[in-house]
Amino acid sequence: MKDDFYNILGIDKSASASEIKKAYRKKAIAYHPDKNPDDPSAEEKFKKAAEAYEVLSDSNKKARYDQYGHQAFEGGGFGGGGGGGMNMDDIFSQFGDIFGGGGGGFGGGFGGNAGRRTVKGSNLRIRVKLTLEEIANGVEKKIKVKRKKVAAGTTFNTCSTCNGSGQVMKIQNTILGRMQTSATCNTCGGAGQSVAKKPANADAQGMLATEETVSIKIPPGVVDGMQLKVSGKGNDAPGNGISGDLLVAIEEIPHESLQREGDNLHHDMYISFSEAALGTSKEIDTVTGRVRIPIESGVQSGKILRLRRKGIPSINGYGTGDLLVHVNVWTPKTLNKEQKEFFEKMTEDPHFQPKPEEEDKSFFEKVKDMFS
Repeated sequence: MKDDFYNILGIDKSASASEIKKAYRKKAIAYHPDKNPDDPSAEEKFKKAAEAYEVLSDSNKKARYDQYGHQAFEGGGFGGGGGGGMNMDDIFSQFGDIFGGGGGGFGGGFGGNAGRRTVKGSNLRIRVKLTLEEIANGVEKKIKVKRKKVAAGTTFNTCSTCNGSGQVMKIQNTILGRMQTSATCNTCGGAGQSVAKKPANADAQGMLATEETVSIKIPPGVVDGMQLKVSGKGNDAPGNGISGDLLVAIEEIPHESLQREGDNLHHDMYISFSEAALGTSKEIDTVTGRVRIPIESGVQSGKILRLRRKGIPSINGYGTGDLLVHVNVWTPKTLNKEQKEFFEKMTEDPHFQPKPEEEDKSFFEKVKDMFS
């Protein structure tokens, strides 16, 4: 079972953003590998602190963690946080904010290999279409993904040009004197390694195109256009680099009878004159199945019936929206002779005269209530 992020940083849930940053800075300094070269456990504590800070410093990730714990990031990590697959480059990239400058603040490297950089494979992007029901309840999708992987039997040697650092140093004479700059090694592309042996069907970098079925856990409440990240399911990196990520864009399939507005849903219900006068009951679709709604006699067109918690769960864990049913009394466009005579007789009948009561709000009041 994973350690609690708050316990790792030594803070409680009420800690402010500045307190979270201060706690992480203290842990990062204490467990930095360059300060603890003979302590193997320091690196693990260093990574745990960085993983905790990555989640707790982001308000959206923190809200989901507070509600669901580590389960909020299972199946690849929601929004890219808490995946547990952080590498040292990812961790050091946070230090510009924590220590006030680039690099790790201890020589800019890790484990005494300051010039070495970890190469990450390229990311892949896919689009997943979801029904409103799937969005409301959450779903696990199994998607076939074409990704490049290091072919079996491929071996690598340390790049002779950069000696495994992935960078080459250049010295130039300028009017200010001799200046030294670094650039990505052209021989290995920054990987620090070159292919020594590879199968005949692999490409020049020892990579092979494969098809893999990836399981993607999609939490309830996602919205159209949102992007999820499944860590490590992109293309492999050459040599001993880390795999890229699979970026999953969400596309919402329009529903036949429900319209989404944030976490709330809307449904237009049409009833006849007689149903409005006598009262009735109607079945409608919801994201959790069909329900029957009683309609009282004398209902007015434009009335809004609110079905609480029948909408979409909040992606940030702030409860569930409502289903708003808009009642529309359908006026017939054609009448036969008998029907026409009936309505002509009722023209002066007091029961057919409009008598709005105090609870019969105006259109603008109903709109105001709907958005409040």
